[in-house]
Amino acid sequence: MPLLITIAGLIVLILLISYFRLPAFLAFLTVAFGIGLTLGMQPMPIVKAVEKGIGGTFGSIVSIIALGAMLGKLVAQSGAAQRIATTMMEIFGSGYLRWAFMLTGFIVGLPLFYSVGFMLLAPIVITVAYRSKLPAVYLGLPMLASLSVTQGYLPPHPAPLAIVKQFEVDMGLTLFYGIIVAIPAILVSGALFGSTVKKYLTLPNKAFIAPELKSEEMPSNFISFLTVLVPILLISLSTVFLPYFDTDSVAYQVVFFIGDPVVSMFISVLFAIYALGLKQKKNMTEIASLLSDSIKEVASLFLIFGGAGALKQVLTDGGVSQSIADMMQHSTLDPLILGWGMAAIIRVAVGSSTVSGITTAGFMAPLLASTGTEPHLMVLSIGAGSMMFSHVNDAGFWLFREYFQLSMADTLKTWSVMETLVSVSGLAGVLALNWVLG
Repeated sequence: MPLLITIAGLIVLILLISYFRLPAFLAFLTVAFGIGLTLGMQPMPIVKAVEKGIGGTFGSIVSIIALGAMLGKLVAQSGAAQRIATTMMEIFGSGYLRWAFMLTGFIVGLPLFYSVGFMLLAPIVITVAYRSKLPAVYLGLPMLASLSVTQGYLPPHPAPLAIVKQFEVDMGLTLFYGIIVAIPAILVSGALFGSTVKKYLTLPNKAFIAPELKSEEMPSNFISFLTVLVPILLISLSTVFLPYFDTDSVAYQVVFFIGDPVVSMFISVLFAIYALGLKQKKNMTEIASLLSDSIKEVASLFLIFGGAGALKQVLTDGGVSQSIADMMQHSTLDPLILGWGMAAIIRVAVGSSTVSGITTAGFMAPLLASTGTEPHLMVLSIGAGSMMFSHVNDAGFWLFREYFQLSMADTLKTWSVMETLVSVSGLAGVLALNWVLG
């Protein structure tokens, strides 16, 4: 019953937004309250869940989105995006730009959270698409597939990392197996499927299309690339060196601090203000205006993410994820397929890959010992399932839609299908690797 209520609620949500044109935030709240009451929750717990969901989503993502928008605006308006775009076109040629972005997305996605990687790379994709006269979705989807795969499969991203710790398995071996599985998944969902979306010609968000500048007006190649790479370098520094420091040492605290996504993005914005602003002869008034504009351009996303967070929390507190896990626990499926399927259903119902992965891990942990399932592959199977069919209850869906300015239907046909292929390809890769390992 909870699953049927959730499905009905999601259908109502889609109708409210796409047919009745209700603002997304109001639609999310309407459905969250409606589902909560239908699930038998009391009014006060529903209100608490909505507040917790909005607050939790804001706390985890709004700072990164705001700082990412600021950095993206400075990169775009200073000419750094144009410089990077021009350089990439010279190196790879227009025929291989998709592959260049797909590789870039994978490299950037290894150390960075999805939202950070998206905010860094989306303005560059949009600018390159504009300069090369190619559809932005056609260039961007392979890059986003790479970011999605790394988020779902590979530690130290939140869900895979939590599952690794819960199963008490080796992170290095999980990462090694994960990369083996990730490569074909990216090729299928990014390169192969991405080649079919050239017909989507909708112009992306014009705020991230940089003005045409002369060569002497743009920052150098070194400064342009370094500005984009600063957060990647800081977070990578933390990932690589933290295991070698004692947790009580000053070095550990410093590296941990600068490697935090919010702090690394904050440092990057400060660096960009100097390198792409003051050094380019802009005064602080101009820079402040650009930063303010960047927040206005993404302000609507904050409410959408808050609404999605509220719905996710109501579904979680209402026992939807628990009900799905209980329903599938006694299945006779192969444990790897069972873990993937449980994570996939929870992901579609709840919208959060992290909630999906962690909830599923709790139920699959007892099966590992009794069935002899390879635990590192179970981490990857659950991770792949947690990426299944992102839609209107997932913040990533709205991030993609707002930046690339697609209709609801076209977002489902591009983004949602790509995420489904990420999930299904991951399962296929896990099963193939399990067969090879014997």
